[in-house]
Amino acid sequence: MATFLYKLGRLAFRRRRYVALIWVALLALAGFGAASASTATSSSFSIPGTEAQRAFDLLDERFPGGSADGATARVVFKAPGGEKVTDAANKAEIQEIVGELKSGSDQIASVADPFAAKAVSQNGSTAYISVSYKVSSMELTDGAREALEEAGEAAQSSGMTVEIGGDALQVMPETGATEIIGVAVAAVVLVITFGSLIAAGLPLLTALIGVGIGVSLITALANVLDLGSTTSTLAMMIGLAVGIDYALFIVSRYRAELAEGREREEAAGRAVGTAGSAVVFAGLTVVIALVGLAVVNIPMLSKMGFAAAGTVAIAVLIALTLVPALLGFAGKRIMGRRARKAAEAENRPEAKPNMGTRWARFVLRKPVWVLLAGVIGLGAVAVPAASLEMGLPDDGSQPRSTTQRQAYDLLSEGFGPGFNGPLLVVVDTKGSEDGRAAVDRVSQEIEGIGHVAAVTPAAFNKAGDAATITVIPEDRPSSVRTEDLVHEIRDAGRDVKGDTGAEVLVTGATAMNIDFSEKMNAALLPYLALVVGLAFLLLMVVFRSLLVPLKAALGFLLSVVAALGAVVAVFQWGWLASLFGVEQTGPIMSMMPIFMVGVVFGLAMDYEVFLVTRMREAYVHGETPGQAIVTGFRHGARVVTAAAVIMMAVFAGFIGSSESMVKMIGFSLAIAVFFDAFVVRMAIVPAVLALLGRRAWWLPRWLDRVLPNVDVEGEGLRKELSDGGPAEGGGERELVRV
Repeated sequence: MATFLYKLGRLAFRRRRYVALIWVALLALAGFGAASASTATSSSFSIPGTEAQRAFDLLDERFPGGSADGATARVVFKAPGGEKVTDAANKAEIQEIVGELKSGSDQIASVADPFAAKAVSQNGSTAYISVSYKVSSMELTDGAREALEEAGEAAQSSGMTVEIGGDALQVMPETGATEIIGVAVAAVVLVITFGSLIAAGLPLLTALIGVGIGVSLITALANVLDLGSTTSTLAMMIGLAVGIDYALFIVSRYRAELAEGREREEAAGRAVGTAGSAVVFAGLTVVIALVGLAVVNIPMLSKMGFAAAGTVAIAVLIALTLVPALLGFAGKRIMGRRARKAAEAENRPEAKPNMGTRWARFVLRKPVWVLLAGVIGLGAVAVPAASLEMGLPDDGSQPRSTTQRQAYDLLSEGFGPGFNGPLLVVVDTKGSEDGRAAVDRVSQEIEGIGHVAAVTPAAFNKAGDAATITVIPEDRPSSVRTEDLVHEIRDAGRDVKGDTGAEVLVTGATAMNIDFSEKMNAALLPYLALVVGLAFLLLMVVFRSLLVPLKAALGFLLSVVAALGAVVAVFQWGWLASLFGVEQTGPIMSMMPIFMVGVVFGLAMDYEVFLVTRMREAYVHGETPGQAIVTGFRHGARVVTAAAVIMMAVFAGFIGSSESMVKMIGFSLAIAVFFDAFVVRMAIVPAVLALLGRRAWWLPRWLDRVLPNVDVEGEGLRKELSDGGPAEGGGERELVRV
C-alpha cells in the first residue's frame, strides 16, 4: 500500500492543476445540487420491530387520514387569580381563538374546542386547545407557525396566561457562534504547530472543501433519502475534525521529509506513502464505526452514520490527493523562517530534546506509576456513568424560559403530571369474535392497574375492527412508574389476546421513547462487539501484533466510560451546567451513548494509528522497544497533540447549538477526545508498551504468514527507493534546503 500511495502522492504533486480543478469542480457540482434541492424536512422517525411502531403502522392502516405522525400543539390558557376559564368573557375569548385557528392554515387537520372536548381542569383555572396538523413539524410553513403563535395574543391582553406546547413549534437547529470559534482555535493551533500561515491554512482549506462537498451532497439528497435535520450538522462536525487532522499529518510528514533535504515531489510522495497509509487505516476505523451503527436497526441513526462515514471517506481522499497537489502550489513557503530554524536546530546532535522526547523518557522511567495514575484518574471520572438514565427529550426538558416548558408546567398543575405523557392503546379486533366486548375488557383491565389517572372511552374506526383508548398516567412521562405502567398494560394485553383474540398495542410518544431506549440499550453490546472486533482485526494487520490492538481496544473502553461519566455529571446531575449552557438537566438522550461510542472509537484509533505506527516504523528499522517509543513521541507527540486540540476545539464549538442532541454530542466527543488523546494514548499506551517490551510486537508465525502485509510503516517502500525503484520517475528536481 505504501508504494501505491507514494506513486499517488507524486502524481498528485505533478498534476496539481488537474487535481485541484477536479476537486473544485466536485465542490461546485455538489453546491449546485444543494442549492437546487428543495428544503429538507425532518426525517421520518421509526423504530422497526417495536410494539409502539407496530401500533403506529396499524393506526395509519385502520384510521386513514388521522395524521398519526403529524405535528401537534396545545394552546394552554390559565385564568387570572380569582377567575375561571369558564367565565363568560374568558370562555368567549377562547372559543374565538378556536375559530381563528381553524381558519388559520390549510395544514391543520383538526382543532378541538376545550369546552366540548372536556379539556378544562376540575378547578376551572386551566383549559387547552388541541391542534393536530396534516404534516410533520418540519413541514409546517412559517404562516402556520405564526398563526399558532399569534393565537393567544388577544387572550393575553385580556389578562389570561397563554402558553403553547407541542412539537409544532419545533424548528431547525440554529448554528451557534461557538462553532466558528472552534474553527478559529483550530487555526491558531495550526499556526503555532507549523510556524507558517501557508502550512496552517492548507489543512483548514482542504477540510472545508471536503466538508463543503459532503454537506452539500447530504443537503442535495436530504429529501430523496429522508435525511434528518441534524444529519448534516453531525457530518460537518466529524468531517471537519478528521479533515483537519488527516491533512495535518500529511503536511507534517512532508515538512519532515523536506527537512532531511529531499526534493519537493519526492517529499510529497514519501509523506503520502507513509503518513498517508496511517490516514487510510485511521479513516477505515472511523468508517467502520459509523457504518456499524446500522446494526441498531433504527433508520434515522443508520442514515446519520452513513452520511458521516461518507464525509470521512471524502476527507481521506482529499488528504491523499488534494493535499499533495496544494503542497506543490505552496512551494518553499510551506516552511516559514522560524520553522526552518527550528528544524535545523532539532537535527543537530547537541539539540535539546523536545517535549515529546522528554515525556517519553519520563514514562519509560516510571511506567507503573503513569499507568496507575491514568487508570485511577479515568476510573474516578467514570463513576457517574453508573447513574446513567436514558430517554428522549420532551417539553419538560426545555429551558424554563420557553413557552413549551411553561405550557408543560401549566398542564401538569391543572391536570396532573401524567397528562403530558398520555399513552395510546390500540386494540385490533379483527381476530376477535366480539370486538366491542374485547375492547371493554381492555378498558377494565387498564382501570384495574395502579398509577392510572384516567382512561378515556374507546373510539372505534369506521370499519369497527380497531379502537383507540387514551390512558393518562399518574406520574410524569419520564418516571420509572410510567415505564412500569406501559409494561403492565402490555402484559395485560397478552392475557386479553389469549382469551379474546384481540391484539392490544401500546404507543404514543411516551411508549415510543421507552421502546427506543430499550432498543438502544439492547444494541449497545452487539454494536461494541462488532466494531471493536472488526477494528481489532484491522489494527492487527496494521501493527502485526496481538497485544497492541488489544491494548488499543481496552484503552478506548476506558476513555468512553469516563466520557459517559462526565456527560452524566454535566447534563444529568447539573455539575458545571451553566458553564456549558445547559439550562435544563434530565435523562441522557438514548441515542447519544451508542453514537458517541461509534464516533469516539474511530477517532481514538486515529491517534493509536498515527502515534504507534511511528513507533512500529522505528522498531522495524532496528531500534529497541524503548528507543522506538521515544522516537514515536519525538516525531509524533507534537502533531498528535495539535490534532487532539483541534478536534476538541471543533467538537466543543457545537456545544453552542440550539439542538440539545448536537450540544450533548459535541460535549461528549470533545471530552472523550481529551481523555483518549492525552490520558490513554499519551500516558497509558507508552506505559503499557514500556512494560511489555518486545512482547508488544509479538505475533505467532502462522498468523504472520496468513495476514496480508499492508506495509503501513513503509519498509517495502524504503527498499524499493534504495534500489532505485519508483523514485527514479520524472518530476520536479528543485532541492529545498532547510
